[in-house]
Amino acid sequence: MRHWQAGLLERSTGHGVVHWLERIRETAPSTEAALRTWLGEQGVTGYSQLLLVHETFGYPEFMLASSDELIAGQYADRPELRPILDAVLAALPTLGEVTVQVRKTYIALVGPRRSFALVQPTTRKRVDLGLRIEAPADASRVLPARSLGSASFTARIPLASPDEVDDEVTGWLRRTYDANL
Repeated sequence: MRHWQAGLLERSTGHGVVHWLERIRETAPSTEAALRTWLGEQGVTGYSQLLLVHETFGYPEFMLASSDELIAGQYADRPELRPILDAVLAALPTLGEVTVQVRKTYIALVGPRRSFALVQPTTRKRVDLGLRIEAPADASRVLPARSLGSASFTARIPLASPDEVDDEVTGWLRRTYDANL
């Protein structure tokens, strides 16, 4: 995640993390709120701003955990659901360029432009595949999404076993990936 945020910072501002940290040291904002205000005035927002705040004031514990540790935490009380995640991840190479970003409570699937899907162990018996797409009303397996990742994931496919990651599900992943290019 940090590498992705650093790349985003450089693409959006033309300067890397080292440059911005030097500027922050020169300006010396004493609080996180003051730093956020100053960065906003410099045009640094969103994930880029978050990165610089963490670099300056420290990272939360979950940001320091490895991907394996975060995934283990997500599935600690529901290990039987982990193969569903593995089945979704196994389908990704057919889509194109996908970055897998492990977060504290879900895994974001990011295409060349933005996150297009996520995998979240929602209950003890179900994993939701969240999709950034409008599903047709007649789609039997695609349901409206509520509180998956961010509000941009408008549809979900509930999955209770790895066998459910079938051609229909991979087809929805393909449609969603293509719609978010």
